[in-house]
Amino acid sequence: MSEPLRVLFAAKPDRWPEYEAPLRAAFEEVGLTAEIGPEVGPAEAVDYIVLAPNGPVTDFSPYTACKAVLNLWAGVEEAVNNPTLTQPFARMVDHGLTRGMVEWVTGHVLRHHLGMDLQIRKAGGWDALHHVPPLAEDRAVTILGLGELGSACGQALTALGFPVTGWSRRPKNIPGITCLHAEDGLAAALSTAQIVVLLLPSTADTENTLNADRLALLPQGAVVINPGRGPLIDDEALLDALKSGQVGHATLDVFRIEPLPEDHPFWTEDRITITPHIASETRARTAAQSIARNVAGVEAGKPLAHRVDRSAGY
Repeated sequence: MSEPLRVLFAAKPDRWPEYEAPLRAAFEEVGLTAEIGPEVGPAEAVDYIVLAPNGPVTDFSPYTACKAVLNLWAGVEEAVNNPTLTQPFARMVDHGLTRGMVEWVTGHVLRHHLGMDLQIRKAGGWDALHHVPPLAEDRAVTILGLGELGSACGQALTALGFPVTGWSRRPKNIPGITCLHAEDGLAAALSTAQIVVLLLPSTADTENTLNADRLALLPQGAVVINPGRGPLIDDEALLDALKSGQVGHATLDVFRIEPLPEDHPFWTEDRITITPHIASETRARTAAQSIARNVAGVEAGKPLAHRVDRSAGY
């Protein structure tokens, strides 16, 4: 009988009780015998690492036999530039993460499309509440970033009747979505965006994607929704655009510093909605299934799925 795989769970200690049963069940389901946990023997004997970048492992050099590091988060920017992380590195792609993002994005797009904030606040009496929105087919939505999450959100919004334009660095072809790319494509995508959703990765190339010049390309009063990464938006430029009315509202789930500092001007801007990085949490059950399937594939001789391209940063 072959030795069980040694799978190190490298996250904060309080996460292990949440993941223990789902990981054990997922590995059993794919037919792998594995010793899984925060302690699985000497570093040089570890076969795989399940990683939360804010966890205890920051030096990967002792893990000389490790076949792959599997991220628990969709974002990899906190680990991808670690010079000791030379093992194959996979980002998290799983059903729960995708569906969670689709539900959050769809909910907030519909909230802004329907003008629900006014009714929820019950501001101004009956006449002031009388707001008839356009049909979805008359509300243009742009999604910046057409990876797993952006593509899924775009297709969900298309199914609701919204005309969706998507932008990515490289050409894409996604049914139902007008796909644009490169700098000219970005300008065109923003110029029609009554609602713009940011789902780009955080890299040196994507920082301040929405700067003052690009915010000025949006139709007057457009809505900005950011469940992607905080550095995608120039904070000062966004505040200026809100004050001028160029941007009508911003719903932000991610920030350059988290938790958002108590003295940050976003807190006192009425036209900003803040949510605490909850757009799509990693769910233990579905994440464990994704990890186990990926490990099973590697053990069967297949390439690591969702492998990070270090040159691109994601």
